[in-house]
Amino acid sequence: MSHTPHELHDEFPHAAAQIHALKTQDKRFAALAERYHVLNREIHRIDSGIEPASEDRTEELKKERLSLLDTVQRTLAAGEMLS
Repeated sequence: MSHTPHELHDEFPHAAAQIHALKTQDKRFAALAERYHVLNREIHRIDSGIEPASEDRTEELKKERLSLLDTVQRTLAAGEMLS
């Protein structure tokens, strides 16, 4: 269990400028990034013991976070906008 947040800029440090550009120019990517941020913070609170959650709920949240990361990775690799 990690108590370190997994922010997008930490996950993709080589693509910080691209992520910023996508967040400002692509509404769908901005919504995706915001959902990731909210979800990631919830997982961090659970992992830190601040917010209680069942193992099933925690697993569900982590799977969703991975799915969002996969979508971000594909978008970054393709160098495309989602809108």
